[in-house]
Amino acid sequence: MLSERRLQVLRAIVQDYVGTEEPVGSKALTERHNLGVSPATVRNDMAALEDEGFIAQPHTSAGRIPTDKGYRLFVDKLAGVKPMTGPERRAIQNFLDGAVDLDDVVARTVRLLAQLTRQVAVVQYPSLTRSTVRHVELLSLAPARVMLVLITDTGRVEQRMVDCPAPFGEASLADLRARLNSRIAGRRFADVPQLVEDLPEGFDAEDRGTVSTVLSTLLETLVEENEERLMIGGTANLTRFGHDFPLTIRPVLEALEEQVVLLKLLGEAGDSGMTVRIGHENAYEGLNSTSVVSVGYGSGGEAVAKLGVVGPTRMDYPGTMGAVRAVARYVGQILAES
Repeated sequence: MLSERRLQVLRAIVQDYVGTEEPVGSKALTERHNLGVSPATVRNDMAALEDEGFIAQPHTSAGRIPTDKGYRLFVDKLAGVKPMTGPERRAIQNFLDGAVDLDDVVARTVRLLAQLTRQVAVVQYPSLTRSTVRHVELLSLAPARVMLVLITDTGRVEQRMVDCPAPFGEASLADLRARLNSRIAGRRFADVPQLVEDLPEGFDAEDRGTVSTVLSTLLETLVEENEERLMIGGTANLTRFGHDFPLTIRPVLEALEEQVVLLKLLGEAGDSGMTVRIGHENAYEGLNSTSVVSVGYGSGGEAVAKLGVVGPTRMDYPGTMGAVRAVARYVGQILAES
């Protein structure tokens, strides 16, 4: 275990390196921070931190910089989440409140996160596997053609055309709509197949084929839409950090193009708790020079998807974590009210 003083020295090194982009020396530390000890003592503490792998010397006769292990300890023990100011919170709320539908919510969230953190923002669309049915609408387009509209609790809307095996009257359609909603409105998607299994039996023989066809389309929609979707923004922000990436940012850009990689990174976040993956903690080699800060968002205290940012390991962790958490909270409120 590190002493409290050495933890303070590590905190100071991280803060200075993130702020100045320059390796940090003992003289600068004692001048900038009230550590209460001599430069010689700070040098000894820095030597001990280096021996234990928390900091490293990038060049001979240079100062020290944090390692992945040093950033990890900083985040776990030393970094409080920086709260957003009142004006920042109002700006977030005003920006997100203008959204007109779910796509707009996600697009605005990506832009906002990228602007607040000056990193790459990644937002996952709410997962249908964690969603509940808000309403099912059935609209007659022709005697034997119906439009099925599925609306989720997160504001997601899916539409499907259904070609029926026989004409289906307005009265029968209204009856099916009412029975369907009475069974599945407010219920989880995973429960829907079992809830509608015997529904056709309650209809006249001539209508059962059409009812079964509508139900098949509904269930197919659930399966099809299990494919996760992401939106990403702020990739150009990486060009500001070119010197933070060994040789080139190309591996990072290639990783960001792989949706499966990003979904896996976000998926490692807890349901709603914040997760910070630093450097080599990211399993994908192309992201070994980055950190990923992610958190779940949703309505009613249950996460239905994840959002987060990707940036260099030399990151303002308290500020980034605060921004990600604040944005997730507001997005969850919007979903709950939509």
